[in-house]
Amino acid sequence: MTNNIDLSVQIAPGLKLINPVMTASGTFGYGNEYCDLVDIQKLGAIICKGTTLEPRDGNAQPRIIEVTAGILNSVGLQNIGVEALVKEQAPVWAGWRVPVIVNIAGDTVEDYAKVASKLEGVKGISGIEVNISCPNVKCGGMQFGTDPAMAAEVTKAVKGATSLPVIVKLSPNVTDITVIAVAVEKAGADAISLINTLGGMAIDIDRREPMIGNIMGGLSGPAIRPVALYMVYRVAGCVSIPVIGCGGIDSGRHALEFIMAGARAVQVGTATFTDPQSALNIIEDISRFMAEQGISKLSGLCGAARK
Repeated sequence: MTNNIDLSVQIAPGLKLINPVMTASGTFGYGNEYCDLVDIQKLGAIICKGTTLEPRDGNAQPRIIEVTAGILNSVGLQNIGVEALVKEQAPVWAGWRVPVIVNIAGDTVEDYAKVASKLEGVKGISGIEVNISCPNVKCGGMQFGTDPAMAAEVTKAVKGATSLPVIVKLSPNVTDITVIAVAVEKAGADAISLINTLGGMAIDIDRREPMIGNIMGGLSGPAIRPVALYMVYRVAGCVSIPVIGCGGIDSGRHALEFIMAGARAVQVGTATFTDPQSALNIIEDISRFMAEQGISKLSGLCGAARK
């Protein structure tokens, strides 16, 4: 990394990163899976896979398929459950420099609050990312993230259950994402990350059936980058809390697009599957660009493309 370049970012009270590049939930496991491949301590932050109150086995196979310019996944929040995470993973994280943020999910508002409360005061956990792209089983399966009132209710419940920084991850599968963003900001979110995957599917025409066991999955990768970038641009213009961009970022130039659109930090996801070093390469690319442009602090680029 180029010397005298300040890549540090403050994404929430009490949560300052040495650089703006984070690994996205569901693409980096619990972090320790990559320790032999990547110097994880150079990352800005790691967001672990989605965690629920009880362990989950996930959806039927096949769960992941490659499509044009991306992948479809329907893992179904397979995870070890919050109690096992606190007992088995957090003690490992406590010895790391890189902060670990726990992505949480639930079927009800109460589930979210309970998971958050179990993470409170646990060493090795630096923050919470709230996945509101989950169905509310008490409301007929409607996603929390598609309704401003429900999104706000989940945010308030989590904030009331923890003193950890709370990032709310927004779904793109809505009519107007800015309405949801404003709702969670008013409910107390410390930061917003966007976007989660776009709903999609693929069909095997020879077998005449969907290629994903759960019929549909979440589309991620380069195909969704222009959509994600536009949503980040819009949300950054209507909230005052930090925005974290995610969606098809696989180079430093792409990361800089999001930062210039108003994102304070970025998340790298699908690119990690093709090259585990992607996030570290992006950090280097950003630093090199800043050196070439004579920019010493990353803050000088945040929102630079906004009109």
